[in-house]
Amino acid sequence: MMNRRFVLAALPLASLLIAAAPRKRVAAPPPPPPPRPLAAVERVVLTTEMGIIELTLDGAHAPISTANFLRYVDTRRFDGISFYRAMHLAWGDQPNGLLQGGLRDPRRLFPPIAHEPTSQTGLSHTAGAISMARNAPGTATADFSIMLSDLTSLDANPASPDPDAQAGYAVFGKVTAGMDVVRKIWDSPISQTLGEGSMRGQMLEAPVKILTARRLPPLPAA
Repeated sequence: MMNRRFVLAALPLASLLIAAAPRKRVAAPPPPPPPRPLAAVERVVLTTEMGIIELTLDGAHAPISTANFLRYVDTRRFDGISFYRAMHLAWGDQPNGLLQGGLRDPRRLFPPIAHEPTSQTGLSHTAGAISMARNAPGTATADFSIMLSDLTSLDANPASPDPDAQAGYAVFGKVTAGMDVVRKIWDSPISQTLGEGSMRGQMLEAPVKILTARRLPPLPAA
């Protein structure tokens, strides 16, 4: 009986000891690495379901758009996105038009960026150029277009009476390898029913996935 009373009397003390034991501290996650300094020339490779596209981005002349694109690349938010639109223009030398892709999940978008007009950057919508897609100027986030042909009408035209044409679209780089892949995707079947407004009849029947988007090492200095 005495042994039993000792065990029962010891239980509250054991509880106090457990309660008073210091709790293990959970280590805080390490802070994210600081963003890499933006180089004058940045390179990115897009690995798609149809092949590889290499891009050279102009950080010297279009630093805002280039840094924004790299932010999506570095955070892997471009992995699994798609090329979904192929605008075919019937006039002019063929192929004539553009291919558009991007991130269509609003939950994964970063805030919109400031507009960089071609009148400021000195760049132009020539064949192979990559340009930010947008609604109004200053609304661009993660969608972008690749020119299949010279579409300099998309450049900023400060003399135009139309405010949208005055702003134009923001070129920030070009395709340096893989235009044959861009053409193959652009030539994919088009849906006649998907899309709204002016984009109706321009949407790919089966969007083509970008499996990964990764930076390439900088080119050696000349």
